Amino acid sequence: MSSQEPITLTIGTRRSALALKQVELVSAALKAAHPHITFAVDAMATQGDKDKTTPLPLMGKGLWTNELEAKLEARELDFVIHCLKDMPTTLPEKCILGCITEREDPRDVVVFPKGNSKEGKYKSISELPEGSVVGTSSVRRAAQLKKRFPHLQFQDIRGNIETRMRKLDAEDAPFDCTILAAAGLHRMNYNDRIAEYLSSENGGIMYAVGQGALGLECRKGDEEVLKVLQAVNHQPTFLAGFAERSIMRTLEGGCSVPIGVETTWVGELNEHKLRLRACVVSIDGKESVEGERVETGAQHILDVVNANREQKGPISDI
Repeated sequence: MSSQEPITLTIGTRRSALALKQVELVSAALKAAHPHITFAVDAMATQGDKDKTTPLPLMGKGLWTNELEAKLEARELDFVIHCLKDMPTTLPEKCILGCITEREDPRDVVVFPKGNSKEGKYKSISELPEGSVVGTSSVRRAAQLKKRFPHLQFQDIRGNIETRMRKLDAEDAPFDCTILAAAGLHRMNYNDRIAEYLSSENGGIMYAVGQGALGLECRKGDEEVLKVLQAVNHQPTFLAGFAERSIMRTLEGGCSVPIGVETTWVGELNEHKLRLRACVVSIDGKESVEGERVETGAQHILDVVNANREQKGPISDI
């Protein structure tokens, strides 16, 4: 692939407004690094987008990725942009996770109703009285919040960001708040809807594996595309994502399993230590296991990555 030769690469993505915004952000960064490349977009509705009624835990893994990966393997796409938290830790045999972009704020946030009689009543989820209804379809979010706030009730709320906020804001809505990812609201310029940021320190909730980062998936062995994607790879996020996904793979979890994580780079810049916290909570929130580790350094993770590459080729299941 000559640096002077005009070419076109096709990006696969979901069809939601957030997914298209994410493609816009990534393609702009790639275009700045590779001005000779035109990036076309092929957007589609995945199983998770089409089925709005089946509970997420019953839909299995890959509900946001399978159709896009099939088109990638068929060479109809050159790479796919996913929310990293939606990607199963085991990818199809012919696909690899080419890079991970710099992470947006990975925390979950509380959003209260706007424009109806409930507006302005509460500022924090801890203020909600007994019996208040939290709208979420995430088993992880519900399980962790049940542990911290057993007096609250939980009800499914499906759809993209706009759909969920519209359901929340309806005058007859049963919801007193909903929980969303800060990253999506930031990217869509809905910062003003965020009432509270949640973490293990203030809300008793850790975020999803990979939340806030974007994973770019391509075909194994497509070295030219891999080289192009390195322009947006963010190594600290890649290493944190690798560590988080290793935990999920070990526990055989997915995006519908109550596993929460928090990763933070700590210490002096030359130490490169990663603090990793994780929890697994029962569905009813009554039982949980938590752990923390601070000894994993960037070089150690890189050694594992490189050893895996030498033994198996490019990593396909991180």
